[in-house]
Parts: sequence; C-alpha cells; structure tokens
Amino acid sequence: MKIAVFGQYYQSNTAEIAIKVVDFLKKNDITILFEATFLEILREKEIILDAFETYSSYEELPIDTEALISIGGDGTILKAATFIRDKNIPIIGINAGRLGFLATVQFDKIGELLQKVLIKDYYISKRSLLSIETTPFYENFAVLDFALNEVTVARKDTTSMITIETSLDGEYLTSYWADGLIVSTPTGSTGYSLSCGGPVLMPEVNSLVITPMAPHNLNARPLVITDDTEIELKVTGREEQYLISLDSRIAAVGKDTVVRIKKTPFTISIIEFKEESFLNTIRKKLLWGADKRN
Repeated sequence: MKIAVFGQYYQSNTAEIAIKVVDFLKKNDITILFEATFLEILREKEIILDAFETYSSYEELPIDTEALISIGGDGTILKAATFIRDKNIPIIGINAGRLGFLATVQFDKIGELLQKVLIKDYYISKRSLLSIETTPFYENFAVLDFALNEVTVARKDTTSMITIETSLDGEYLTSYWADGLIVSTPTGSTGYSLSCGGPVLMPEVNSLVITPMAPHNLNARPLVITDDTEIELKVTGREEQYLISLDSRIAAVGKDTVVRIKKTPFTISIIEFKEESFLNTIRKKLLWGADKRN
C-alpha cells in the first residue's frame, strides 16, 4: 500500500501529528510519499530525518496511491485537491487547525482511524467542484481552473460596490449591487458563503449556492440552484479591474470580463468515518445543541 502525506504550514501541533502519522505508517509497512516542500519544512525543524520518496506536482503523484493524508486545516485540503484533480485518490484530513469541516480527524484519534483505513472501514464522500472559463482568456486559470469550495468575484481597489450581471443557463437572473458574489459548492457552503448568510448544504446534494456579499439590493438573498446549471457573470463598476478567486487562488481581471461557471466532470473523494460524520461535525463546530434545553 502507498499513502501520500501533504501539508502546507508548520503549526504548533504539526510535529506531533507528523511523527504519529509516520510512525503508524512505518509500523504497518506502508510506502510513504511526502510532498517535497512539506518534507523540507519538517527536515529543517529536525522533525523527520528519514529519507522518503517525494512528489511536487499533480504529474508526480502516482495514480495508484491508496490515499492522501492532509495535515492542517480545511485550506490544506483545498490545496491538496490541486495535486489530486481527477486521479480519484481519496483524502484523509487530520486537523491541525481550528475550525475544520473537512479536516475532521483529531490528534487523539489518528491511530484508531488510520487503522480503519487499512481495513477499509470507512466511506467515501464525493465532493463536486466548479470550473470557470473567461472571455477574454486569462492564463491564470489555464491549468488550475477549478475550485472545491467556491468561485468568488469581488471588488478590488475601491470601496464602491460592483454590479454583477448574473444569468443562469442563458437566462438573465438579476444584477447584484454588492461587494461581490460567491458561487459555492455544498462543500463550500460551510465556508465563505456561510459567513455571508448562505445556507448549509449536505455534501451529497446536487446543488450550488449563489450568495451576494454585502448586497445593496435589500431583497437579494442566497439562492440554491441545481448543480448542472451554467452560471454567467459580467461585472461592471468604477474601477478597471475586479478579483476572481477559486478557493484561495486569486487573479485580477478586466471589469468587462465574462465569467462562466459550471460543475467539473470529476469529483474529489473525502474519506469519512462514522465517528466523524458531517452531521456530527457541524453539531460540534456550529455548537448546534449547545442550548441547555437540549
């Protein structure tokens, strides 16, 4: 069995997580592949000294990898998805951050839950993604043209609102006067969209959410649509540029750029356990049921 390990940053608990993961995998004779930059960080801090096979790109990650262990928060999983893309390698998220809806494995459960991976005592949650096309074409989105959480358009160098003319499957919907607009997947519904008043979606639903950011149209509300809808956005405003973000990847484009958003033909697989189900996670993270009357 071959398992990849990925991380982005060094946090206070990264060392103990990395050591525990590596010890478990070595004891079970599992081949370990480290993302090259993350391994270098661990070497510099003298946390991992052994030699391991590495990968540094989508092309270098073997397609026969059984799973990828992401050490960090939800943002680390979003980055890990750019290495996996359409290879269908499932991700295990070990939480080294704070608020994690994707990275749900806690430190004290690492050994127990990784053992379940070895015997395949888990289930796979298939997560949809969004891809974009722009007119005119921008090189920034030539390769990594997809997002697991959301695609966002937002104002850039001004405090003035922008106007986002929005169409669904070629039919005009409305023009939002706002700081921006979020198009979210079910996975991203617990992220930026939630902060702007959007609903929480179950991961399995075939839906997307359109959520305006600080809209001046007081009757503008988040809208849930089917995920086979093609969304077209055209932004106008006082400034010459606005921002497009795909998860954490951001680029500035001209204000008359047309953005078309649709679901990708591939999904990202997240390994989940009965002990850390989505409902259990949102109860804990959003403090549902914390009312003493419950």
